[in-house]
Formats: sequence, structure tokens, C-alpha cells
Amino acid sequence: MLDAPRGEANKHLRRFRRLLTATIFATFALIVIGGVVRVSDSGLGCGAEGSGTKGWPLCGGRLLPFLQEHQVIEFSHRVAATVIVILIATLAFMAFRHLRDRRWLVRGIVAAGILVIAQAILGGLTVEHGLKTAFVAAHLGMAMLLLGLLITLRRLAQERERAAPLDTSRALRWTATASVVLLFLTIIAGGTIAGTEEEGTPGQPVIGAHLACGTEFPTCLGKFMPFSYGKLVDIQLTHRLLMYLTAIAVVAMTIVAVRRRVVMPPDGNRAFLLIPLLLVCQILLGAINVWEGQHAWLIVSHLTLATILWSTVIYAATTLVRVPEPVGAPRPEGSGSEPETQVVAA
Repeated sequence: MLDAPRGEANKHLRRFRRLLTATIFATFALIVIGGVVRVSDSGLGCGAEGSGTKGWPLCGGRLLPFLQEHQVIEFSHRVAATVIVILIATLAFMAFRHLRDRRWLVRGIVAAGILVIAQAILGGLTVEHGLKTAFVAAHLGMAMLLLGLLITLRRLAQERERAAPLDTSRALRWTATASVVLLFLTIIAGGTIAGTEEEGTPGQPVIGAHLACGTEFPTCLGKFMPFSYGKLVDIQLTHRLLMYLTAIAVVAMTIVAVRRRVVMPPDGNRAFLLIPLLLVCQILLGAINVWEGQHAWLIVSHLTLATILWSTVIYAATTLVRVPEPVGAPRPEGSGSEPETQVVAA
């Protein structure tokens, strides 16, 4: 039976974890809404390039938008972001008030607060600079970092006695880390493609990098990976190359996880088996995106599935992380000098 102080601490930890879970889902929704903003051409709905504060943080020079489609769509993204700011501020309050003995949680939620503020500023710069490619890609990448950090904190918010790492083998740690890094770079490359939608050859239809290879996949311009055929082609091929490398890392991670029996019941993590299935679906959806041309629902679906895949990879990687002990927690006799934490992935 838990003593009173420990029971109270776990109660606060459970409340923190529930609110953190809500914040994760809200961040996921924010990313999807961002995709809707992009495919509906609402990115500049509240103000054109160079509109200053009238375009952000205001919307068309007003605190609340007119009932105009593009303004409402873009403003909904800002409302969702505001909700996340409030949720993270609440989490920070809870962490500093009740969970200060869990230093990694406190530091992590402070980092999340910094990320969400930086994300808001970056969103404003994206609008001010007319959806420039670098800002669009950075905005998506920072959103994914925030989501990944929140999922990692969700792992660190487990009671230590219930959160032993599934496996500590070097092979699984390295393949999981490689999967996280390569998938993140693939998503950034996808964001770069999204940021080139207003680019094209003068005098030709604006196609961006999305259709730089026409409707060919896995070939491009009749060849396989023909780099040096222009900037837009190179951007598209970079995204494909990173996707191939991610697939190799994920297959290697899955093989190691199966061999190490990490996926076996009753305590196994089936996420390691789900990840390759999600990746296959994502690759197929990306191929359909190319074969069918630009369709808004396909683009949003591709982003949504990428976010689900990213979340699942991060979740799987965090199960390899040893949850740190609270500061001042008594060590079991004979535990030796086990370090406070062992960061192995993500």
C-alpha cells in the first residue's frame, strides 16, 4: 500500500498525465488543421505578405475575423494554437507546484512552452513573409518536435514502478533513434514540398515540387532518382530518398524488436509491429498523391497519416527510455549507483 505522501504525489502525477494526453491530441489536431489551411489556400486569409500586425496576430486588422471562408479557416488554426498555449501553461503550473521532484518533467514542460511560443512567432513570420518555403517547412518541423516532446513527457510521467524500459539492447536503441531522425527529416522535406506550391518555371503552370516529377512514382522523368534536373525535382527526390532510408531503418528496428521479443505479450509493445504497416500505407498514399495529381483530401490525408506515424514511432522509442526517479526518492537496497536517467532514443 502506498504511504500518504507517495499516494498524493501519484494522484498529482495522474492528473498531469491526463492533461498531457489532452494536449497531445490537441497538438495533433492543430497539425491537421494546419494542413487544411494549406490546401484551402487560406494561409494568407488574415492578411497578405507584409501586412504586419494586421495579418498577425490580428486577422484582417481585427481581433476576430469577418465571416469570410479563408479568414475563418486560418483563424481556427490560431484558436487551436491558443488552446495549446493555455494547456501547456496549465501543465507548467502543475509541474512547478506539485511535481518539482521530477526534474525531467519540469524541464521538459518548460521546453514545450518555449517551443510553442517560438512556433507562434514562426507562424507570424510565415504569414508576414508570404508563406516562404523555409518558413513553411520550419513551421511544420517545429510542430512535430512539440508533438514528439509531449509524447516523450507522457512516458516520463509514468509511475516508475510501472514503466520499466522494454529493452536496453544497443541495436534496438540505435535503429529506433535512426527511425526517429530519418522520419523527422522526411517530414521536413514534405513541408518543403508544401512550401513550393507557388513556385514554377516562368511562363509555365505553377506546380511546385509536388508534381515536379509529373505523375510518375517511383520513377521521375522516366528515370529513377534523377537529381540535378532542377530545384523542384531535387526537392521531390530528396523527400523520396529520405522516405526510402526511413523504410530501411523501420524494417531494421522491427526485425530487432521481434528478435528481442519486445513485441510479445503480456508486456510487449505492439507499436513496433504497427509502425511498418503505417509506413507502407503512408508510402502508398504518397504514391497515389503523385499518380492522381493534387487533390486536397489526399494531401491532408498524407499529412494526417504522417503525424500518426510520427507519433507512433516516438511512442515506441520512448518505451526504451528509463523513467528517472524523483529527486530524493529512496533507492532499494542493493540498487547500486544506477544513474538517474538513461536517454536512449528520441
